Amino acid sequence: MSASNNTKESGIDLRLSQEQKKTLEKAAALMGLSVSSYVLSHSLAAANKDIGTHETLVLSEQDRDLFLLLLENPPEPCEALKSAMQEYQDQYEKR
Repeated sequence: MSASNNTKESGIDLRLSQEQKKTLEKAAALMGLSVSSYVLSHSLAAANKDIGTHETLVLSEQDRDLFLLLLENPPEPCEALKSAMQEYQDQYEKR
């Protein structure tokens, strides 16, 4: 990795107890990393996991089958949906 790709552009300040700091320092030392590198790598891994969890929808087989069935054979729109669509189209045409 080139030096220009490794340039730090922003920072985060953390406030922690002495015990928490010692724990991070010990873990970083055991991994052969600086505390900053250790915290960054672990927090990014956790952040990516959290993002994945919130961006992924897991369906049961039954729900998946129903979803696919409805995609392939959508039901006729009800009157409320037809009315809402007409209202939207009327508003859109006024622009």
